[in-house]
Amino acid sequence: MRGTEKRGLTVALDILSRRDRSEAELRSRLSAREFPQEEIDTVIARLMELRYLDDRRLAEALVTAALSSGRGYGMKLAIDLSRRGIPREIADETLTRLSGEVDQRELLRELLSRKFPNFNATVADHREKARVMNFLLRRGFTRSAVFDAMRNPSTDFTD
Repeated sequence: MRGTEKRGLTVALDILSRRDRSEAELRSRLSAREFPQEEIDTVIARLMELRYLDDRRLAEALVTAALSSGRGYGMKLAIDLSRRGIPREIADETLTRLSGEVDQRELLRELLSRKFPNFNATVADHREKARVMNFLLRRGFTRSAVFDAMRNPSTDFTD
C-alpha cells in the first residue's frame, strides 16, 4: 500500500470509528476530502476485506434498532436505508427478513402504550385520533394496521 493509500485508510478508519457507515456514505466522505477515485476504491476494497465496512451488517443493525425501538417500520425503514446509501436489494432483503420476524400489530401496540399511555381509541375525539394515527403512519406502519388498532375496541392501549 502506497503512502497516500495509507493516509486514505487512516482517514476512512477515523470516519468509521465515530459511526458505522455505508459504502456510499464513506465514498462520499472520502471524495469530499478530495482523495482520488482510484485510492477510494482501494481503501473501500481493503475495508470490505477486513469486514470493517459491510452494508448488509449496517442494514441489519439499523433495521433491528428501529424495529425494537418503534422508530420505524416498513416503508419508512426502506427510505431511511436508502438515505444512508444502502443498495436497494440489500435493503429489501433485510427488511423482508427482519420485518417478517416482528408482528406489526404487536409492535404497534407496544409503541402506543409507551408513547400514548392514556390513549383510548373508543373515547378519544377526532383530533386526538388523527394525531395518533398520523404519528403511526409517519413511523411506517400500514394504514390497515393503524385503522385496525383504532377500530378494534379490544385493542385497549391503556393497560
